Amino acid sequence: MPQSKSTAPSVLEVIKSVKKGKFLPIYYLFGDDTFNLDYTVDAITEAVNPLIISDFDKEISYSEDRDLQDVLNAAYAFPFGSQKKLIIYKEAEKSKDKKLLEGYISSPAEFTVLVLVHNGKITNLTSSPFNLLLENDFIFEAKELRGNYLVDWTINWINSKGKNISNDNAIFLTEICGENRLIIESQVEKILAYLGDKTEITLDIIQKVASDSEQYNIFDLQEAVFKKDIAKALKIAFNMIDKGESAVLIISMLTKAFIALSQVKELKDKNTPDAEIAKIAGVPYFTVKNYKIASTLFSASDLEKAAEALLKADVTIKTTSIDQKSVIALLIAELI
Repeated sequence: MPQSKSTAPSVLEVIKSVKKGKFLPIYYLFGDDTFNLDYTVDAITEAVNPLIISDFDKEISYSEDRDLQDVLNAAYAFPFGSQKKLIIYKEAEKSKDKKLLEGYISSPAEFTVLVLVHNGKITNLTSSPFNLLLENDFIFEAKELRGNYLVDWTINWINSKGKNISNDNAIFLTEICGENRLIIESQVEKILAYLGDKTEITLDIIQKVASDSEQYNIFDLQEAVFKKDIAKALKIAFNMIDKGESAVLIISMLTKAFIALSQVKELKDKNTPDAEIAKIAGVPYFTVKNYKIASTLFSASDLEKAAEALLKADVTIKTTSIDQKSVIALLIAELI
């Protein structure tokens, strides 16, 4: 007699299959890694979109606004001319009628891709309806990534940014980051800034940009500026320049950070979810919290003055012979 399953596969398995055009009728996604939950939903959406003609065939709702029975009824309804329907049901963990899934699991609609997003762990996968989801390979977990799963995630995430990295180089990157995804994200952001128009992340680039963990980087400077810590910001900036970092790049990256901060400030005021803020503002998910804190320290007037200071510094560094440290020191003073 075959042994029953006790653990759910990684959400990364979903990403691999949908990129090949293979779809399941049900995806029950759960786990503590909200970044990967959102990332997987985006991957499914992107893959199914070409099969959807009508906007009526794509629905996104939350459990607090819509009961599960209504969602399942919609899943059984035929598409409006599209090959597929996509129904995304978020915060499924709050639904009190999850057992309704039992009947749908046994006979799902072939034309519907139903995605249920459950934030947090499931302590007992043997309880209903999770046991049925597990038996039918419809449930996937977003958990802390390690080993090959982390390497695969790194490659996929870099590809989503329009860049490429080989499997060997991805392994090297994860190793020097201690298999810490947040550090990997930070290092990749540094690498992307360094790459410019180039598309391939090579071993040389990783060694040059990511390997030196003792050296301050633009993200350290950004954090100090956002906290309005002028002494630390100056120390980091001068260290970067001494290590050969270009003042032009420093100004460029700070400009990008303040543009993002303006967007985050506006989105936060609209109570936009962190995952959406990260996507719209174009910042790593793990930095959203810091951006939101900074948005309380910088008023709209402060941000206008910061934009003027950044523009002035950019023009000064490119058109005069004033030394880099003087320009950056003045810029930091004006920003803070």
